[in-house]
Amino acid sequence: MGRVLIADDEETFLFSTADLLRKEGYTCDCAVDSDTAKRLLVENQYDVMIADIRMPGNTDLEFIHELPNIAEGLPIILVTAYPSLKSAIQSVRLPVIAYLVKPLDVGELIGHIRASAERSKVRRAVGIARQQLQSWRKELDNIEKLADAKEDHATFVPVDAYLTLTLQNIVESLSGLRTLTESIADISGEQQVCRLLNCPRATRLNEGLKETIRVLEKTKRSFKSKELGELRRRLESLLDNEEE
Repeated sequence: MGRVLIADDEETFLFSTADLLRKEGYTCDCAVDSDTAKRLLVENQYDVMIADIRMPGNTDLEFIHELPNIAEGLPIILVTAYPSLKSAIQSVRLPVIAYLVKPLDVGELIGHIRASAERSKVRRAVGIARQQLQSWRKELDNIEKLADAKEDHATFVPVDAYLTLTLQNIVESLSGLRTLTESIADISGEQQVCRLLNCPRATRLNEGLKETIRVLEKTKRSFKSKELGELRRRLESLLDNEEE
């Protein structure tokens, strides 16, 4: 379900909330002050953090102010038994997704945690996809260099193996990106999934796919490989399906 960090110096609330969330399927770590919470944030990756306003090290939300430098993009749920206009206004200016007053409404808390965990997973997936696309362009450049190089026939077999593996990775990356887009649409409640390759935000990806097909077409005479031909056809089919 996700991993949650709970930071609160009120141990009854801290451990009872952790037990509740574990029963819901979440992994929970507990911290009784901001120093412990900082250490855990450095050592682990969390989907959401629940933080008390008046715990040691966070009496004026100074800990929350530091969080972007420790765990960028981490969703935060602030909880307090002493709500004030000042802390509420401050929370609006910080990466806080909810400001809840103790005693908490369990259903409301779990709803915020579930939504935050889903968005955190999507955010990480986007980061991975971005890295994949960057490496994808480098691999395409390498393919073109191999195609233009004059090598003897003895080198064709390892080159074909390299190209096949590279294009398989690209196909898998595209499949992962499609799944990511569908997940984002599900989370946002959209009934019509924005098709990945036709989405305005993914124009560059569409162009990259066409470039991949162009490179494969260019190199098919240099590298006679059934596997590469099949990969090219799969990519062309993917593009055709998205353009329908």
